[in-house]
Amino acid sequence: MSALEPTTPSAPQRAGRAWRPYALTLPALVLLVAVIGYPLLTIVLRSLSEPQWGLQNYAWFFGAPVNLMVLQRTFTISAWVTVVCVACAYPYAYLMTAVGPRVRLVLVLCVLIPFWVSGVVRTLSWVILLQDSGVINSLLRSAGFDGVRLIRTQTGVVIGMAQVLLPFMILPLYSVMKGIDLRLVQAARSLGARPSRAFFTVYLPLSLPGVYAGAIIVFILALGFYITPALLGGPRSTMLSTLVQTQVLSLLQWGRGGAMGVVLLVATFVLLALAAPVMRSRHREAGRR
Repeated sequence: MSALEPTTPSAPQRAGRAWRPYALTLPALVLLVAVIGYPLLTIVLRSLSEPQWGLQNYAWFFGAPVNLMVLQRTFTISAWVTVVCVACAYPYAYLMTAVGPRVRLVLVLCVLIPFWVSGVVRTLSWVILLQDSGVINSLLRSAGFDGVRLIRTQTGVVIGMAQVLLPFMILPLYSVMKGIDLRLVQAARSLGARPSRAFFTVYLPLSLPGVYAGAIIVFILALGFYITPALLGGPRSTMLSTLVQTQVLSLLQWGRGGAMGVVLLVATFVLLALAAPVMRSRHREAGRR
């Protein structure tokens, strides 16, 4: 056989080449196991072993009505935050696709700048704006309206959390919207459809994958929020993360705090399992269009 003639790789060589891409992900997997997997396993074991082995911590959680009420409130607040983010992010992301490159750059910077500011600073800013003698109530009174109570309420918590999580809704929406061919909308209008009908029958269905992706991200992130509800909320807007902090740091009840965290984690996984088929079907429908 000539030295210049190409040789066919053997089966072990082909197997080694096939595993090379997976080997590149090994450092990332090790890091995830070290910083996420091990602490999570520790929390699960503590929820089952402290103060003794058994399910007493979970029995305590589901047997206390206040815990179930806070769990329901956590999901309710997270759902409202998601709705507010969708309502605010959709027109903003659409505007980003309709303007020129320079204006789009400014809009992108407005989305990214909050990532460079501490969440505590942003939340304290909302405390100043939402308090009874704050800017918003002062403007309402100067306009002849009565002041409204926003601080230490569920409304204030939703406002503060929505502002923090808004970029996580805008970016997935923009990534989907920029790939939509606007000539499809123009074709619908040329066939006699009104602008509103062309939008709801052509553009909106094509943008739904971005809506679902952003909504899932925002909802899951909102479930674990602690700083914003603690600073803007009150006793009637307490979320599960606050109860976990109280059990672990104040009462030193690691078992009960771990049980709360596991319940929230399982509920999140169940939500993802229920939402994943819907997202896949919507994505396939949008791709067929």
